[in-house]
Amino acid sequence: MSDYKDTLNLPKTDFPMKANLAQREPTLLKKWEDINLYQKLRAQGQSRPRFILHDGPPYANGHTHMGHAVNKTLKDIVVKAKTFSGFDVPYVPGWDCHGLPIELKVELKVGKPGRKVTATEFRQACREYAATQIDIQRTEFKRLGVLGDWENPYITMNFKYEADTIRSLAKIMRNGHVQKGYKPVYWCLDCASALAEAEVEYADKTSPAVDVRFAVVDEKDFLARFGNVSAKNISIPIWTTTPWTLPANQAVALNAEVEYVLVECDGKECLLVAEPLLPNILKRYDIQHHRVVGKIRGEKLENVQLRHPFAGRQVPVVLGEHVTVESGTGAVHTAPAHGIEDYDIGKKYNLPLENPVADDGCYISTTPIVAGKHVTQANDIIIETLKENHALLHLAKFSHSYPHCWRHKTPLIFRATPQWFISMEKNQLRAMALDAIKHVNWVPSWGQKRFYSMMEGRPDWCISRQRTWGVPIALFLHKETTEPHPNSVELMEKVAQRVEQTGIEAWYELDAKELLGDDAENYVKCRDILDVWFDSGVTHECVLRENPNLGFPADLYLEGSDQHRGWFQSSMLTSLAINEQAPYKTVLTHGYVIDLEGRKMSKSLGNVIAPEKVIQSLGADVLRLWVASIDYRAEINVSDEILTRTSETYRRLRNTARFLLANLEGFDPENNLVAPEKMLALDKFIVNKARTLQDEIIQAYDAYQFHLIYQKIHYFCTVDLGSFYLDIIKDRQYTTPTNSLARRSAQSAMFHIAEALVRWLAPILSFTAEEIWQYLPGKRNESVFLTTWYAFPALAEDRVMNQVYWEKLREVRDAVNKEIEAQRNAGKIGSALEASVQLYCDDELKSQLDKLGDELRFFLITSGAEVQFANSSLPNDVIATDVAGLSVKVNALSYAKCERCWHRREDVGVNKEHPTLCGRCVENITGVGEVRRYA
Repeated sequence: MSDYKDTLNLPKTDFPMKANLAQREPTLLKKWEDINLYQKLRAQGQSRPRFILHDGPPYANGHTHMGHAVNKTLKDIVVKAKTFSGFDVPYVPGWDCHGLPIELKVELKVGKPGRKVTATEFRQACREYAATQIDIQRTEFKRLGVLGDWENPYITMNFKYEADTIRSLAKIMRNGHVQKGYKPVYWCLDCASALAEAEVEYADKTSPAVDVRFAVVDEKDFLARFGNVSAKNISIPIWTTTPWTLPANQAVALNAEVEYVLVECDGKECLLVAEPLLPNILKRYDIQHHRVVGKIRGEKLENVQLRHPFAGRQVPVVLGEHVTVESGTGAVHTAPAHGIEDYDIGKKYNLPLENPVADDGCYISTTPIVAGKHVTQANDIIIETLKENHALLHLAKFSHSYPHCWRHKTPLIFRATPQWFISMEKNQLRAMALDAIKHVNWVPSWGQKRFYSMMEGRPDWCISRQRTWGVPIALFLHKETTEPHPNSVELMEKVAQRVEQTGIEAWYELDAKELLGDDAENYVKCRDILDVWFDSGVTHECVLRENPNLGFPADLYLEGSDQHRGWFQSSMLTSLAINEQAPYKTVLTHGYVIDLEGRKMSKSLGNVIAPEKVIQSLGADVLRLWVASIDYRAEINVSDEILTRTSETYRRLRNTARFLLANLEGFDPENNLVAPEKMLALDKFIVNKARTLQDEIIQAYDAYQFHLIYQKIHYFCTVDLGSFYLDIIKDRQYTTPTNSLARRSAQSAMFHIAEALVRWLAPILSFTAEEIWQYLPGKRNESVFLTTWYAFPALAEDRVMNQVYWEKLREVRDAVNKEIEAQRNAGKIGSALEASVQLYCDDELKSQLDKLGDELRFFLITSGAEVQFANSSLPNDVIATDVAGLSVKVNALSYAKCERCWHRREDVGVNKEHPTLCGRCVENITGVGEVRRYA
């Protein structure tokens, strides 16, 4: 064969695109920077319709993790796919910079503000720390191949952004959605600050569960409500897992509709409990003998006075719908300072709102029994007091889900404090939100129901924090009434103008007289800062409306499922409060990244997989391919094994591209591209199949179904191309004359496929696609991303040899290959080219196979193929196949092997000048070459 090597159209052995992704990718990154790719895309998109994907800002703290990698890659896929679809898709990344996590990091370095450093110095240290974290994350996001305006991101600690945050608050106040209130909020004892719902997570906690007697004060009045019954030592027991809240108890709540029974227990006392709970209560209290004295509906006991078990005051019976008979006693301890439902019922009954717990978590000096004690020490003291007062009916340990601080992982308390709220009811904000949700497109669709349910039940949004590093609530409060100045909105704009110049320090340095004049002596500056979720929630106002390259509302918000409680909500509420319009048209939600056992990634569990390490070992494109392969609608599993399997899939895709490029060596589309009507039938078939597939791929990109794209491309490369089309055309590609129609037609088909494939891959395998683009023949833009989806030529489908025809022949080929493989396993033949096959067919199948004539053997990749009618006298060694009307016999050939094409043919050596070649190869190297019409 070496004598004829120069006559073969073999691909170069040193062809590019080798498997060293991690080393090649940085070179392509530099290329994008050198050619200013992002800016060129913006210039190119000036006349295009705009699509805005708004980046939810990650928190500027720490290296990127797999959740970041999933989120940023999904966004990048969307941006690039929409660009290929002919949109202008600016992508402006952002960072969230204020808040407690950065404060805690800085405290470890410089100490708490007001101690070793001033508050001003502390804020400056926070600003510097956040800046270093942004640089780290920016580098890591860019290394992922994410294309965006990295030199001009939005950053919530930029002076302009801080000023616009204050302006956004002023707009919400002007529209009447902000109110000051003294009500229970989640309070973190470690943060010493209020928390928003988005900053709360739930974890198991074991608490002391106590049943406590609340003795009836006026038993005569109480019994009169039953009618003619007699009893003594009457109590209404409550059940609670928070004994520390009992000092704040102001009532006991019953359900108006529930039937309650008065039960005499062991002849000693009488207890009022919900009738459905009586069996459980008798068992829990270990009551041996009981007698139901009377029965009554809860509504008839309203305003009965009870004796607090240790506080020396009387508390009333109140009625509330929140009281259930699922557990407990049917009577609920009510402390308006320590719970939202308690607070609401307290307002209804005008109960005292007395919070005995100070900011530091210790009880104030007037609190009975536990004055000066920390709430974490109170349970044991209160339980002992209940025992001493004969008020404790039962004590047990109770494991339950309980709110914890998402930063400190410590249990929270509900605590009434003066805070600033965005009201859900005032000016119909909740109603607006519930209506707006219905007009948003949710991907996946279940997001709408989940988000609606959260919005339906969420409390007022506490937007104030008692911390140092954040945007100030720039209000002047009256010293006596604590009400905001009547000109607050105008004053906030003047403050914002100063902040825009020097940052939030402008507020702390501001002398009130500069803005209030003589009236300044009646006002003080608000010391609270804004919830960090407000900072990010108003990006629609501070970024989308302010950046001329963007626009409001965004076409798409894309974040993890935790943002249903966080950014999606804060954005929706602030946008409605300012604009009466949702900030997004579509919301896409992806799941959490977890390990194979369903656990979240955690350093303590040792299951963390760092994106940086994956990129260093496998390359960013493998990581991106993994992201595209997952069904992001559920939780996302990742492991080293999964990533290794993904790298194997990547190699198959890359090798397909290498094969196409290698076989396009020397192909000039301007001179060698075969006109569609002249292409061979099989080539037309595969190009038409690719064109149909492209329609499906674009549809999947538009529907954000990236895992379907992954599956479709993988199948096309491995099955349609690798196992079928490319396998068949190798012979004519390598053995027919360079400029023969057979070869140029195949190259034309591969050229069309490669042009389409590189674009399909580009949103996902961005580095690999750019590299393919560099080696494709013909004139082209300097980057694959400066083009759109490939415009396939119009290929009229053959009336006979159409898609159905070729799919039928593929079934035949698969059946033949199955029998050839059986013969190989039996040791009767080596390769398929050592065999000739006889196909026994029914009339319809024979007429289809006859159309290929002698080209059938090239289609089957055998050295011979003969088609015969099937009849009743078939040879005994004919094998029936799974294809209807087809039986097969495989015969081993003894003919010599052609040194050039490796076919075993009877005419090898017939030409004395070429004793090692078959007649076809002699014709291909000495004559005009063979003529092919189909395969």
